[in-house]
Amino acid sequence: MLGRIALCFMALAIFCTDSNAQERGFLGHGRIFVNDFLGDGYDRWRTGSAGSSWVWGRGWDNQLPEQFGDILEFRLGGEIISPRNINSSGAGDRPFAGIWTFGAHTHFQRARTEFSLGGEAVAIGPMTGLDQFQKALHDLLGLPGPSDSVLAAQLPNQWHLRGVAEMGRDFSLSSRSRLRPFAEVRAGDETLVRAGFDLTFGNFGQGELLVRDWVTGHRYRVVENQQAGVSFVVGGDVAKVYDSVYLPGDRGLEPSDTRSRARAGIHWRNDKSHVFYGLTWLSKEYVGQSDGQVVGAVRFDLHF
Repeated sequence: MLGRIALCFMALAIFCTDSNAQERGFLGHGRIFVNDFLGDGYDRWRTGSAGSSWVWGRGWDNQLPEQFGDILEFRLGGEIISPRNINSSGAGDRPFAGIWTFGAHTHFQRARTEFSLGGEAVAIGPMTGLDQFQKALHDLLGLPGPSDSVLAAQLPNQWHLRGVAEMGRDFSLSSRSRLRPFAEVRAGDETLVRAGFDLTFGNFGQGELLVRDWVTGHRYRVVENQQAGVSFVVGGDVAKVYDSVYLPGDRGLEPSDTRSRARAGIHWRNDKSHVFYGLTWLSKEYVGQSDGQVVGAVRFDLHF
């Protein structure tokens, strides 16, 4: 049942071709890059990902509209999941997986509560080409890449649908700080229910549209207000996990019952440029995983 949510939200793309599509204009573009080399320095598990978002809407007045579908975001993402050792996948370790996702989301608010609803198609396996991309990149950098045995044991080609729904609300703590509790449901390639918070010190997010990275939970700018300054963000969340195609039971893997994330980051921007760096601790994702991991996230918008 939950998996069917994705089918409903994929219909958001139809809004682009409706009779009012000509009223929409391009509002902004956001992106984020995540890699464990920028965190704890290891090449394992949630080792690397990148997300990019393009947003169209019927204008922007520094807040979300109340109408469902007025803001339309198209999102493209790629991720590589690796075993603990990319040179040899031992018994009980998670398999290598290359993942592409693409879909549509809409953002709106009702009574000061913000909603984000969307659906994505998820491609997994050698057909994504991410296994060969990582191998070529590591060869270029003179680093050991995934071994033939690891790639031979990777998840096979498959398609899934992913539905995502989030609701959250900002509470002002002072003129320079805000607390935002949120709840999220994800269904499809992974099915889970998550609750958490984001705490911001500074003007990051004020009058802007932010979207959430699926790996770290960090939010990144898509529609910006160009306010200069430095902002600090911290946050955390806990998820109840029901299933995951990335941890197949026929390989003796069992998802952890819960997942936790804790994150912190800094945003800096002047009149022209914006830089973000953040760290996220990810708890164990499957039974038998030796420990958690720390990944880093960055974004650069440099204009001279």
